[in-house]
Amino acid sequence: MASMQNSLPLPKYHQIYLVLREQLHDGRFDQGLPGEIALMGQFGVARVTIRRALAQLAQEGLILREPGRGTRRVTQRSPESTFASTRSPVEQQARLSGLLENLVTMGLRTTVKVVSVQCLAAPPDAAQALQLPAGTALQKAERVRSTTDGPLSHITTWVPQAIAGGFGARELAQKPILLLLEESGVRVGRAEQTISARLADVAMAQHLDVSVGSALLAVRRLIYDQDERPVQWLHGLYRPDRYEYQMQLSRIGSIDAKVWVSKELSANFH
Repeated sequence: MASMQNSLPLPKYHQIYLVLREQLHDGRFDQGLPGEIALMGQFGVARVTIRRALAQLAQEGLILREPGRGTRRVTQRSPESTFASTRSPVEQQARLSGLLENLVTMGLRTTVKVVSVQCLAAPPDAAQALQLPAGTALQKAERVRSTTDGPLSHITTWVPQAIAGGFGARELAQKPILLLLEESGVRVGRAEQTISARLADVAMAQHLDVSVGSALLAVRRLIYDQDERPVQWLHGLYRPDRYEYQMQLSRIGSIDAKVWVSKELSANFH
């Protein structure tokens, strides 16, 4: 059982609603949501609180509650719409030169625990992001990266098994995955990255040692090779008290058409 974040200026039912809504948008619960009793145990709240959260989800048309049949999701979002929706808070097209340096530096200065490594048939969202046929074999790896102060991030990566066949849990615990990709023959080209905000669900709260409902930085990153083929899809959740991403902004252009351009400086963690 995990406690909700009492310091947030939100009612508990609304915190639970936000967590469940994010999980629905991430494509979970295809087989139906957990029952009320299970959710009570997960969030450590009374049934009336769970019912208020579910009622709000139902009011928005995200779930359908049917007596005797349980609760199921009723909306389907494509990977493009999910990916695009995360672009509104912060959006960046990352040149890999600076991004690669920062990520490799982070990998060499932190420790990693490999939670799981599996070879799976590509689910629709991962297949579409990586531009592969549904069912293509992918390596799904989950890792928790830490500093000396404790957990920093939870990272999930999807890589075509044809590329990832040369590395597994041992290698992922020892080297940043971008280095492993290059060692596998990938010529890394560019990356598209978005940064937004998420709330910690029960599993992430346990992985990152935070309270359920705590704010996390959510990173989505799609890596392309030099031939413009996607080679890695990454979902990362970071503790904002231990991680920050610095950028330098400069204005260019004529006086009537100046634009901001960015240069990645560093990925700092503490």
